[in-house]
Amino acid sequence: MTEQTAPETERDVMEYDVVTVGAGPAGLAFAIRLKQLDPGLNVCVIEKGATIGAHILSGAVIETGPLDALLPNWRDNPPPVCVDAKEDEFWLLTRDGGHKLPVIPPGMNNHGNVIVSLGAMCAWMAPQAEALGVDVFPGFAAAETLHDGDGKVIGVRIGDMGVARDGSHKPNYTQGIDIHARVTVLAEGARGHLTKRLVKRFDLDADSDPQGYSIGIKELWQVPEDRVSPGKIVHSFGWPADSATYGGSFIYHLDKGRIAIGYVTGLDYKDPNYKPWEAFQQFKHHPMVKPLLEGGEIISAGARAIATGGYQSMPRVEMPGALLIGDTAGLLNVPKVKGTHQAIRSGMLAAEHLVGNALAPEGFDAKLRDSAVMAELKAVRNIKPGFKKGLWMGMLNAGWETITGGRSPWTLKNRADWSSLEKLAEYESPDRGWGPRELPPRDRLAGVYYAATDHDEDQPVHLIVHDTSICVERCTIEYGNPCTRFCPANVYEMVEDEGGRRLQINAANCVHCKTCDIKDPYEIITWVTPEGGAGPNYQNL
Repeated sequence: MTEQTAPETERDVMEYDVVTVGAGPAGLAFAIRLKQLDPGLNVCVIEKGATIGAHILSGAVIETGPLDALLPNWRDNPPPVCVDAKEDEFWLLTRDGGHKLPVIPPGMNNHGNVIVSLGAMCAWMAPQAEALGVDVFPGFAAAETLHDGDGKVIGVRIGDMGVARDGSHKPNYTQGIDIHARVTVLAEGARGHLTKRLVKRFDLDADSDPQGYSIGIKELWQVPEDRVSPGKIVHSFGWPADSATYGGSFIYHLDKGRIAIGYVTGLDYKDPNYKPWEAFQQFKHHPMVKPLLEGGEIISAGARAIATGGYQSMPRVEMPGALLIGDTAGLLNVPKVKGTHQAIRSGMLAAEHLVGNALAPEGFDAKLRDSAVMAELKAVRNIKPGFKKGLWMGMLNAGWETITGGRSPWTLKNRADWSSLEKLAEYESPDRGWGPRELPPRDRLAGVYYAATDHDEDQPVHLIVHDTSICVERCTIEYGNPCTRFCPANVYEMVEDEGGRRLQINAANCVHCKTCDIKDPYEIITWVTPEGGAGPNYQNL
């Protein structure tokens, strides 16, 4: 076996037909469908979060078609946060006002959709998987993949809390668990750390563009109930992003005086001084938004990268012994700002393929590319890349692609997000008006508090910087240490002490968004899994 970094010692081994890494909508839908088709299969789902849903963050407005197909009677016992979409608004914001668009873009017409908490929805799906006989293990962090002598994936290695022989909840890396399986299904979400290694090992991206990402930052607010119109959905673009930066907001009105609010920034931004978290806070203080929140309180907050490269950035999704599904495969529809229906759809398709193919992954890539999942991505493939030429060219291009149904005879290219960052000497950052904030949180550390993130201080640091001298010397001069700005949790700080200037990593703050692994211009930061159960504990995000 290869890629084993934990100390070699006697380990417990669990044997399954299928192991699924990640208890998000893709992983759970896959497991449910697999057991529906073949109840005799031995299936487990492992999840690094302390509870199912603790690490799940999304808008989230979902198209219900795939969920209807998976669980036809789900409306008889819906997820705990589930509000029918009733009204759409789409705004172009300026610094002091805005213009409501008279026509809603087709992808943002949410008639028939529902607003959910994706974390709560996954916590609702997990017992339904268990009722079918699926073993669901929260707090199990897959540290690495296991391989046979020919390189085939044969399972995953766990080294986390919850597996110590003495029953303690401290990490015990010398007495962890190996899970062996005939098939390993990766449903880690965007920028999964195992998926990243497997893409490189099996050259899965040889025929695709580099994957692109955005960072979504979200808060759940409790406000006076008379301000909330349950089912109302408001999206915006424009301010506070400048015309060279891809960004937009969402405000989803839930029930019981709750509002989900967030801001998405494309990680292909150029400005080395840009601060995604500050852009969100600035948006909250817009004169059309601030009155909605004043006097309210934050219930939960967090951040997560989402895969936005689309059709041309989807890697090959099969390899010997393993499959990729959901956002791990990059299936989010960017113009719709939706990926949950694609995740569920791809999970079901993977289950159907494996059952019909004697659990052999071979052929799944072709099946996925010939499905409705890929057809949906192909039709919108040029919309997000079109914004690389600026807001107005992007809007014109989006209009063209919408009118033609994505039938342009060309496909625009994507490049890696880290490569888009300009150097300080070559880029004039606009005055963005960063400043004191009246609405909470007051700073990023307060945001970490609302994420309820928790890592044992004595566990190994899970953010690996391969050459800190670059941070101190080159990066300070060339980019001004952008990690201190793009991280939404204040993990990275440049400090001066008796030893001189150095990088300080506050790993306990990490909310597992993966932005650092994506945007670092030198590609020297690697996010690896911390102990199982560590990280954020999102509530209804």
